[in-house]
Parts: sequence; C-alpha cells; structure tokens
Amino acid sequence: MSSPEASIPDLACYTTTLDVSNKIWMSDNVLAARVPLLCIQIAYNVLFSRILHHIFKPLHMPLHVAQILAGFFLSASMLGRFSSFFHILYRTEGILAVETFANTGLMYYVFLSGLEMNFETILRSSKKATCTAVAGIVIPMLLGAGFLAIEQQMLPKDMISVKAQGYLFWCLVLSVTTFPTLARLLTGLKIVYTRLGKDALTAAMLIDAYGWILFTLLIPFSNKGGKPLLSAMATLMFIVFCFCVVRPILNRMIQHTTRMETWNYSKLLDLMVGLLVCSYITDMLGTHHVVGAFVYGLILPSGKFADMTMEMLDDFVTEIMIPVYFSGFGLRLNTGMILSDQNLFLSVLFILLLAVPKVLSSMIVSIFFGMPIRDGLGIGLLLNTKGIMAVLLLGAAWDKSLIDPFAFTVMMLAIILMTMLVTPLINSIYKPKFRLMQSQLRTVQKQRFDAELRVVACVHNARQAIGLIHVLEAANATRVSPLHVSVLHLVELTRHGTGLLVARMEGSTAHGGSQGTGPHSEFESITKAFDEFVEGYNAARYDISNVVSTYQTIHEDIYNVTEEKRASIILLPFHKQISSEGVLEVTNSAYSDINNNVLEQPPCSVGIFVNRGLGSLLNTKMSIIAIFIGGPDDREALSIAWRMAGHSGTKLHALRLVVLGEAAEEKDESFQSDSNGLFSTVMDNVVQKELDEEYIFNFRHKGVHNNESISYSEKEVVIETGEEIPLILNEVDKPGYDLYIMGQGSGKNYLVFKKLLEWCDNPELGVMGDIVASTSFGTHSSLLVVQQYMIGRQSKPRHPRKCHAKKNECDML
Repeated sequence: MSSPEASIPDLACYTTTLDVSNKIWMSDNVLAARVPLLCIQIAYNVLFSRILHHIFKPLHMPLHVAQILAGFFLSASMLGRFSSFFHILYRTEGILAVETFANTGLMYYVFLSGLEMNFETILRSSKKATCTAVAGIVIPMLLGAGFLAIEQQMLPKDMISVKAQGYLFWCLVLSVTTFPTLARLLTGLKIVYTRLGKDALTAAMLIDAYGWILFTLLIPFSNKGGKPLLSAMATLMFIVFCFCVVRPILNRMIQHTTRMETWNYSKLLDLMVGLLVCSYITDMLGTHHVVGAFVYGLILPSGKFADMTMEMLDDFVTEIMIPVYFSGFGLRLNTGMILSDQNLFLSVLFILLLAVPKVLSSMIVSIFFGMPIRDGLGIGLLLNTKGIMAVLLLGAAWDKSLIDPFAFTVMMLAIILMTMLVTPLINSIYKPKFRLMQSQLRTVQKQRFDAELRVVACVHNARQAIGLIHVLEAANATRVSPLHVSVLHLVELTRHGTGLLVARMEGSTAHGGSQGTGPHSEFESITKAFDEFVEGYNAARYDISNVVSTYQTIHEDIYNVTEEKRASIILLPFHKQISSEGVLEVTNSAYSDINNNVLEQPPCSVGIFVNRGLGSLLNTKMSIIAIFIGGPDDREALSIAWRMAGHSGTKLHALRLVVLGEAAEEKDESFQSDSNGLFSTVMDNVVQKELDEEYIFNFRHKGVHNNESISYSEKEVVIETGEEIPLILNEVDKPGYDLYIMGQGSGKNYLVFKKLLEWCDNPELGVMGDIVASTSFGTHSSLLVVQQYMIGRQSKPRHPRKCHAKKNECDML
C-alpha cells in the first residue's frame, strides 16, 4: 500500500479475496463493498463541485473547472495528506468502479458535445473565421513546443521528462478550444449574438473539429505495439461511412418521425444503442471509445430531436456522471513541486506564457482583416477557453506516461486559470460598464433624414413579424434614407443545454437569400416574411438571428445586439394579440415582462407595437394620428410619425393637446444624475417646454408646410381627475385612424397623469396608450407607443395593477 501522500495513479495494485462459494461474484461482494463506495464518491463530487461553482458564480466559471477543483481538494497536496479522511472516499479497491463509471459518463458527455455542434456551419465558415481558427492552431502549437523545450532545459532532468509523442499532446492541448464550453460562457456573458461572440464561436467550432481529427490520429500512434497506421486508417474509413451512409439514413428516419410527432422516450433510447455501437467500434479499432461517441453525436440532426435528447440526458450526464471523471484530474495535481522555492517563479511564468499564443494569433488575424485590436484581443482570450478536449488529451498523455507530473500539473493549472479568467478579462476589456457612444445615434429624433435608419425588431413568432413589417413599410425607406432591420427571433431557454442547439449561429441570414435558415419552422416563416418585405423595397435590407436565453435575462442580449448594430430604435410586440372576435387577448404574460425589462435601461429608443390588424401599405393607404402632449417621448413619437408621413401611402394628423387646469406640475424623476455627475441630464419642466415648443415650430415649418399629407391641430383640454381623458380620446377617434403613435411618457410631468399611471393595466404603454389599448375604449386602431432614449434615464419599476377593489373605476378609465 502506498503512502497517504500518494495520488490515485500510484495506487495501481491492491489485494482482493476470491470466494469460489459465491456463485455470482468471484471476488468480494460488489453490491455490498463497491456500490456504497461509488455512491459516496459521486455524492462528494456532485455536492462539492456545486458548492465551488456557486462560490465562483460571479466569474461565470464553467462547471467542469469546479469539478476539477473538487478533485484537487482530495489530492496529495490538500486533504490527501490526511490518510484516514482520504481513504473514506477513495479506497484502492473502489478505483476500478470509479474508472468505469467515469468513462461511461465521458462517453455520454462527448456525445452531447457532438450533438451541440453543427456540421453544416463548419463547412460554410467564413474566411475570417477559418483564418482565425488556422492561426489559433498553428501558432500555439509552434510556441507550445518551444515553451516545453525551454522548460526541459531550465528545470532539473529528474523533474521533467517528456517523450516525443508527449510534445504532440502538449501542443495539441494548448491549441484546442472547446466549443460547448465557450458557447455556455458566451451565453453567460450575453455576447453570444454579437460580432465578437459569433466570430469566436465559429472559430472554436473549427478548432474543436480539428482537435477531434488529430486526437483520432494521435491515439493509435501513442499505443505501444499494434499497427497504428492501420488503426488510424480504419477509424477514418469508419467515420466516412458514418457521414456518407449512416447519417442520411438517420436523418430521413428522424425527420419523418419528427413530422409525425410520434417521438417518445422509448424511441429515443433505441437510438442511443447507436452510441454504444459506435463507441465499441472505434475502441475495437484501436482509437478511443469517445471518438465513436463524438461522431455519432455529430451525425445526428439538430432541432427538435436534439432538444429532446438533451432534455433526456443533459442533467444526469453533466450533474451526476461527468463530475467523477473531471475530479480524477484534480486528484492528480501535485502543487508541491510547483510551489517549491526553486520552481515557483518558473512555474508561474510558464503558466502565464501558455495563455499568450491564442491571443497573439487572434490579434495577427484581426490586423490582417482590419478589425479593431480590441476585438482580436477579445477573441484570443475567448479561444483560451478549455474544456473536455483539452482535459481528455492531457489525460491520455498522462495515462500513457508521455508527460511527467510536473508538465501535467503546469498545463492543468494553466487550463484552469485561463478558463477562469476569461470572464473578468472580457468584462474589463470588451464590456466596460459605460460605453461612450454618441447619443444622437440612439434616437430617431436626432437622426438625419438622409441617414440610414437602423432598427432592431424583436419577434416571438411569424404573426408578430408580419405586424412589425407593416410598421416598417411605413418607415419610408428610400435610397437617400435606407432602412436596415436587425430581426431577433426571441426563443426561451428552458434548459441549460438546449440553448446551444440554436445559439450556434445557424439562424443568420441577410438580404439576398435565406442562407443557413434554422431548423425550426417558426424561424423559417419569419425569414420568408422579411424576404418578401425587402423584395418590395429596394432601399430596405435585413439580417436575422435567433436569440436564445431565459426570459429573465433576454433583454441583456437585446441590448448588446442593439449597441453593436448601432440601432436608433428597438421595436417590440405587445404581449396581447387580436382574436377572431376583435378583442386583444394575452398570448404570453412573459412577453410583458420582457418589454418592461427592455424599457428599464435601453441603449436607444424603444417602441411597443399593439397590432389590431394593421394593413400593408402595398395594398392600402394608412391614416396615422400622432398625439402630442409634451416631453421627450412625445417628441420621439412625432419624429417617427413625421418620417412615416414621407411615404406616399400615408396621411398624418398631428394633434397637440394643450393641458389646462389646476393639476400641479412636478419635476420628472425619470431623469437622474449619477453620484459623479458623468451623465447629468436633469431637465426641469421649463426646459422640457422650451424643447417642445422648438420641435413643434420646426415640425410645422418644415413638415406641415412642405407636405400636403400632413395636417396639424391643437386642442385645449382641462384635466383634473383623469375621467376626462377617455372622452377626449373618443372625440379624437371619430375619423377612424389606422395607427396611433404616442409617447410612453405623455403627460408624465403632470401630477394627474402620474397618479393615473399607478392604476394602468399596462403601464409600459403609459396612461394614454393604456386607454387606447383597452377593450373598453372600443377603437380598432393599432398603436405604437414610443420611449425616447436619454443618457442616464432610469425607468421606475412597473407595479402590477392595483385596482381590484376599484374595478368599476378602472374600467371607466
């Protein structure tokens, strides 16, 4: 028996007793002796890794890093020094059961990794992504070999001994990037749908595919004896057979069953037999069983089938099985030799240097393609994300004694450190807390009439997309002032793994064709609707992508995409849609929460569209009314209506309501300055009124006098209790308009409006918008409610409706 300080790999032999009278077990009773020990080990790895993951949650640390650290706490450098405690969890006779369970978990984990990747995206990758991937492979391999050679020269010969094949494994570990791990990290950072996230994710997918190819070739040549060349060739032929023969058969069968909607867990489990068969074949051919598991996951189709498979396996594999595998690597860490006085400086230096090659390669590519240096630095840091592939390669080199414990520990610590530091470094370099962007680019009011209007249109389904298209048709896209629409198909992330199936950038198209449309019919319908839209308007173009996130945080993804697209306005669909009886009915209450979250601190103006069957300008003319009371939101609403009035098929009536009465005015608290005064934009009512008067003067002088389709009128109204508002709007609505446009904060500077806002059913529409959208108002007009962007603006929290006891009063309003 080895000393307590010995690590798991040293405990190779142990004594067992054969019992010939036992007809089931020829050794000790497995169920009585091994299974309880395995359960204790699984429980420790799961619980302790979850605790560590929760502690490091602010760093968005990947779960596998926490699982490795959980094993490290049992290593010879930590709790392994206490032999009594160590042998409670890891007795020598339990090693075989642990290894078997861990490798089974590894097989399923790698299968899910292959299922999350997209083979079509790999084949049609852009030149920039391909160059980034190639540079991220070649440069780290060259520099990695140099680092290892220097390390061997500078350290004592008895400490480090790396074989020639070990160099290949070492360099490959340094060059690989794990795609699923990076996808989860980007999702946590909320930059997966930005240019940086898409470039990094595509390059990671290519690098990951390259890593699996080299892994397939390296393993046979690292084995002692046998015929490695024959093994490698046979494995490659089997992979080709899987893609050319097995893949088309499975795709047709799965797609047919998906269309018929006859899937159940029994049929899914039947398909899992293929995983076991592929794993067995590649293991028999002398490669590794995980190669077959990865290939089987890669040839299966994405979409609904992949979602169901992930739902069935993801939690059990990632939370129960794979922690045992990753923790085994933590057990092998020997930080004693690293932390010794004579090796500490060199060890820390080498660990830091190992992070340089990826960053250097990405920055070279960024310079070549004319990208900002900051983007190259960000991509390089992201490509340093390591996961299952790096750990698997390093483990194979360790098991075959190709690298020594010192090199193993240095590389493992580098993997942990690089992966943990990605999030804080990206947040500090690429995502500063305050991004300084010219405020005039964020509003329609400040947009020049001869500039391109950039819009982010968020939709959940095709019906909402068609409604927003009718609004965009009225935006008057011309060659002088073109329209660029970034369509975001919002998809709820209900599970941890399923989001990656859509977040792999397959849903990205641009005007000129539906390239790479997603597998889901809803996405295809939305794409088709916008294809038809841009065909009718030569000055309009669009791009579309899926945004998959939890509804609680999806607004952060919308913010990031909006800032990257430099949009002036975000268009959101209302959470109610018109029914066959002509009544607005709630489609999903969560849509209302999303809209409220977007309104809190948006990077540009926001518009919420209430669709009551607005028609297309291709078939009919549109009558629009813009109601103006005062304030920045009303100025933004009027500027949008003014732009729409330039379309030959629209007619605009701008109505200004001059509020009279004794309702007291107060300072608008929605504009606040921070403690440093950096974004001080405190505006009192006097300044707001001056701005209103100036804008109305320009509108009447430049708009009404130069366009016969625009009319303007003013109406003095007395508002004391709020009961007068529905009567005023009913009188306004008599001509029957197709579209109302008004500000979300109409009349907020009046005390009576502020009090009424607390009683609204839909406070995100404001007092006026809530009345127009209510069923009791009786109008059939659609509604666009606008909130203008202003620096430092902070919307107050939306309160739920407070009028249960005063239902009649609320209905009256």
